[in-house]
Amino acid sequence: MKSKQINLVILSTLIVFLTLSNVSAILISSITVDKITPGNSGNVRLVIENDLSSEITDVSVTLDLKALPLTSIGSAQDSVDKIRKNDDEIMGFKLKSAPDAKAGDYQVPYTIQYTDGDTKKTETGSLGVTISASPELTFTVSTENPVVGQKGKVTLKVVNQGLADAKFVSVRIAPVGFTLLSDDEVYIGSISSDDFETANFDVIFNNENERLSAIIQYTDFDNQKVVKSIDLPITVYTEQKALELGIIKKRYTVFYFIGIILIIILIIVWRMIRKRQRLKRSMKEKEA
Repeated sequence: MKSKQINLVILSTLIVFLTLSNVSAILISSITVDKITPGNSGNVRLVIENDLSSEITDVSVTLDLKALPLTSIGSAQDSVDKIRKNDDEIMGFKLKSAPDAKAGDYQVPYTIQYTDGDTKKTETGSLGVTISASPELTFTVSTENPVVGQKGKVTLKVVNQGLADAKFVSVRIAPVGFTLLSDDEVYIGSISSDDFETANFDVIFNNENERLSAIIQYTDFDNQKVVKSIDLPITVYTEQKALELGIIKKRYTVFYFIGIILIIILIIVWRMIRKRQRLKRSMKEKEA
């Protein structure tokens, strides 16, 4: 009994295997997609292979570009009259990206329609299209309390004017002409397209007309590491010039301190004088 059950299982498995082995279909044997940049176009090529046991006719491929930052130059449909069995045909499209398209990978749905004998058939799927762009970083520097000999702050503003995000951004500065009080490297992280981030450094300014030298590292859309060097001027003022420009206020702390001391001394002296006067009056009254 067990032997018969085992033979039935083997026979059933063999039948399923032979059935699956004889299944044939129309398929996409290869897809070639150009890398597209925002505002530009690229080609998409699909190789449609007829793996059926008969010729197929009225074969068409249609791309669905709705809700995507892509348009077709020409038709979004390509077709051939027939594909013989065990043969293939190339379907081609030209796609253009919107100028403000965000860099990324997009899935484009497609529909394949064909006639097999007297039967119309439809197959669906999707293909990947990459819109590639690069971050474009610009830099400006600003200062807080830029006075020679005083503690201040240097701020580097990093603006991403590109259509792709800059990832893993870090800023490392080389202190020349000023004393660095904080770490020489700041990790920013990601800077999205059309956004900015800042890196702040605490310093003591030693000279006028200093410069900020820094190295910026980040990863672009293609996960390639990019290293940039910048050298920006920093305007630093002497204390006298900063007072003239109203950047700092004159400090009167010493004068306030001296004034308080003088007032205390005057109060002590006045009390001593009053005490002597009372003592003299008391002695005169005793003599009288």
